[in-house]
Amino acid sequence: MVTRAEQLAKTHQAILDAARKLFLKHGYAATSTRDIANAIGITQPALYHHFKDKEVIFLAVITTVGGEIKVGLDQILSKTGQDPLEQLTDVSLLLTHKHPADIFTLIHTSFKDLSREHIGQLAGIFRSDYVQPLQAFFEQPQLQLQAGVTPAMAANFYLTSLSPLFNSFHRIGDPAADERTQVQILLKMILFGVAHTEITK
Repeated sequence: MVTRAEQLAKTHQAILDAARKLFLKHGYAATSTRDIANAIGITQPALYHHFKDKEVIFLAVITTVGGEIKVGLDQILSKTGQDPLEQLTDVSLLLTHKHPADIFTLIHTSFKDLSREHIGQLAGIFRSDYVQPLQAFFEQPQLQLQAGVTPAMAANFYLTSLSPLFNSFHRIGDPAADERTQVQILLKMILFGVAHTEITK
C-alpha cells in the first residue's frame, strides 16, 4: 500500500516533470500553473500544496536541467585529444537534445516576470552550468581566439548564436543534411566567421 508520504513525493515529481516539458517548450510566460496541474490531473490548490508559486517551480526546473547540462558538458570537455570542432559539436547536440528551445532566450525572457531574487539565482545557474564550462572550452590553447576576444566573450557569443538549431524557420545549410553536419555548418561560422579578414576593395 502506498503511504501518504510516497504519494506526495510522486505528485511532487510529477509536477516537476510536467513543468519541465511545458516551460522548456513554451517558456515561462506562456505556461501557467493551471497548465501544469491539468497536465497531471490535479487541481491548482493541490499544486500549491507542493510549490508556493510558478516562480519556484520554474527555478526548480532550471536548476535540475542546468545540473544535467553541467554534468554533460564536463563529460564532453574532459575528453583529451579531441578536435575542438568535434567537441563543440557534441556540446551543441547536448544542448539541443536537452532543450526544445534556445536556453539563453528561455531564461532571459523570463526575467521580466520574476522577482529580483529569482533573477539572481537563474543568472547564477546560467553562469555556473552553461557559461563557465564553455569558457573553459574556449580557453584551450589550440583554439587561438582573435585578439581582444576573451573566453567568456566567446562562450556567451556561442550560446547566443545557436537559435538556428532550435527551429526550421531559419535553419542554415542543406536541410537534407544529417543533424551533425547541420550543426557543424553553424559552428564553423561561429568559430571562423563568414568572410576573410582581408576584404578586397
